[in-house]
Formats: sequence, structure tokens, C-alpha cells
Amino acid sequence: MPLTVVILIGMAVTVFLTSLLSGIFGMAGGLILLWVLLFLFPVSTAIAIHGVIQMVSNGSRAWFSRAYIDYRILGILGLGLVISSIILLIVDYQPDLIVVSIAIGLMPILVWMPVSRLRLDASKPLHALACGLIAGALTVGVGVSGPTIDIFFIRTTMDRRKVIATKAAVQVASHATKVVFYWNAASELPTTEWIAVLVAAPIAILGARAGNDILQKMTDQNFRAWTRWIVTGVGAVYFTQGLLKLI
Repeated sequence: MPLTVVILIGMAVTVFLTSLLSGIFGMAGGLILLWVLLFLFPVSTAIAIHGVIQMVSNGSRAWFSRAYIDYRILGILGLGLVISSIILLIVDYQPDLIVVSIAIGLMPILVWMPVSRLRLDASKPLHALACGLIAGALTVGVGVSGPTIDIFFIRTTMDRRKVIATKAAVQVASHATKVVFYWNAASELPTTEWIAVLVAAPIAILGARAGNDILQKMTDQNFRAWTRWIVTGVGAVYFTQGLLKLI
């Protein structure tokens, strides 16, 4: 079987399964997808490809749940994303695999923090701006920011559907930002591999749709509990990988 076909099939299966997971829990699938891409491509290129695929996945999820999007929160968060990306552009930031792996590996700590004491709430303008600034730095810096965004939404009075919809819309903006940031690295990818990525990307819509159907049947309690454990498991893999590369 030609290498291009193998890459296409592997990419399609990975995109579907990770989009399915993200459709249910909002972020875990994106973490796993980036982990796979980091094995196949240089860090900057992997982050850019991840951005393209996740734009489709999150975009479809946001569209399916568009009635639940809070556009006020989206606008304020978006401003924070732009500010952070401009700062990283000015300092000419370049990602490193070890730093990316360890940083993502530590992110699950955030979902276990006593958020009731932190009193973070994305529905408050200043909190939403802070969330955008932090999420923008992490999205461009290490490729993902889901767990960070999550701690600003856990304390809100929004139900799981509004949380997923608004977070999906925010992620579309953040992934678009990192695609632009790493465009030069992405442009160096061979045409055949870009074709495989672009063909596989729409499959994210199928995964997101299937995940959204499952989400509607879950309780808020199960949603939050499963999200924590899945993200923690993925983070442990990232952290271990980063430490092994230091040895």
C-alpha cells in the first residue's frame, strides 16, 4: 500500500476518533491528536496541522451547538487571544518538543484545582480576558489550552451544552491564530501530506457530530468527572514523554 494512502487512512481514523472524544468532552481529543502529530512532524508543523484539523472539528461542533454560544464571552476571550499571540510574535517564540510535552503534561493539574476557591468565572469580563490571555499564550506556545479554558467555565452557571458550544467557538479562534503564527513551518510540508491532512480534516465533522449526540445523553456530573480523568491520563503520557527526552 503506498505511503500516502497509509498516511491518509491513519490520519482519517485518528481525526474521527479524537473528534468524537472532543465532541463529548470538549478537549481530550485535541490533546491526543497533537500527541500523534508530534510523532510525525516537526513541532511547529505539527501545531499548525493540529490547528487546521481542530478548526474543522471545533467549527463543526460550534455550528451544531450554535444556539448555545455566548458571544459576549467569545468576544472578550478573543481579544485576549490576539494580545497574547502578538506578544509571542514580537519575541519571536519558537516551540521545543520537550517544553511542549512537559507543559501539556502538567496541564491536567488545572482540572483538579479547587476552582470554588479560585472563583474563576468566564462570564465575568475581566476573568474572560485573563482566560483569553493565558489560553492564547498556551495555544501558540504549546499547541493546546483546553484545560486552562475549562477552569474558567467550571464555576459558571452555564450548562454542559453552553459550555461546550462557547468553548468550541473560542477554540476555532485560537486554532486559527496558531495556524497563522506557524504558517511558514506549515508551508514546508510536502503537497502529498497536506492533501492527506485536508482530505482527513472534514472527517472531524462526523466525529464531532457523533460526539455531540452522545453529549446530549450525558448528565452534567458524569461529563465533569470523565473529563477530569481522561485529561489526566493523557497529560501523564505527555509528561512521561517529556521527561524521557530529557534523559
